[in-house]
Amino acid sequence: MTMNWDGVLPAITTPFTADGDVDHAFLARHARWMIDAGCTGIVALGSLGESATLSAQEKLAALRTLVDALDGRAPVVAGIAALSTDEAVELARAAVQVGCAGLMVLPPYVYSTDWREMGAHASAVIAATRAPCMLYNNPIAYRTDFRPEHVAELAHAHDNLAAIKESSADVRRIAAIRHRLGDRLRILVGVDDVLVEGVQAGATGWVAGLVNALPHESVALLRLALAGRDNPSARAEADALYRWFLPLLELDTVPKFVQLIKLVQARLGQGDERVRAPRLVLEGAERAAALELIDNALAHRPRTPATMPRQDATNA
Repeated sequence: MTMNWDGVLPAITTPFTADGDVDHAFLARHARWMIDAGCTGIVALGSLGESATLSAQEKLAALRTLVDALDGRAPVVAGIAALSTDEAVELARAAVQVGCAGLMVLPPYVYSTDWREMGAHASAVIAATRAPCMLYNNPIAYRTDFRPEHVAELAHAHDNLAAIKESSADVRRIAAIRHRLGDRLRILVGVDDVLVEGVQAGATGWVAGLVNALPHESVALLRLALAGRDNPSARAEADALYRWFLPLLELDTVPKFVQLIKLVQARLGQGDERVRAPRLVLEGAERAAALELIDNALAHRPRTPATMPRQDATNA
């Protein structure tokens, strides 16, 4: 199917059963629920998806579940990360074979050096298939920084590099990429708490984290932020929603972001807190502080059209 890089693409969490296995039934329901809320695709096997803790077999099984669950309604994008380039290339090809419409290309796990080596790794993965690819730049987490000049070099070398998930948290990067490439790449914000600023700089999509718990609000925020470029009224609405959402969005930017986002999901009845070791669920004062923040935000949750109670037709 055609890959659409615009809109909200959830970086979907990986649910686990009480026995520690991937919960495929919930994974499928969760993906469909977010697409029903207006998301335009699903990004699997990212950092939030605890990809580094999954075996190759588990990764492909999760991708199959998502492709089958969405059944052509929306594309599945596979996160491609591994210790070695050969392993990443193999995963990229396997992901396309199971039906993924796009690939998110990460730098290698653990090893990070200079552009010559990191660029060669990214190029090998992008060239492994003809599937449209999104480069993932997250120097904070992966210690590899794909700078705007590097992004331009990859874009000129690979026709199927179609987008970039920019997670440096420096919105100047978005302007710098657009300066070099114009509209050649779709630019997606990859850090939840700079969404509005990123859209103002030129981003058209959002690979989002808190969307796993709050998809309607996430879709509304991006829509209003995009409209707010030219419409002061929409910008005011976006700012108001952003002010409410920001304490929750900031949970996406700390080391225990996986545990925290799953905790928000659990609080809203959309998943479980379970994570895979070495991560552990939050407990004690740390969990209590997180719940206080979450519950305070939810107590003041705005009524976007999708979250308002349905009215009976006779009372509408």
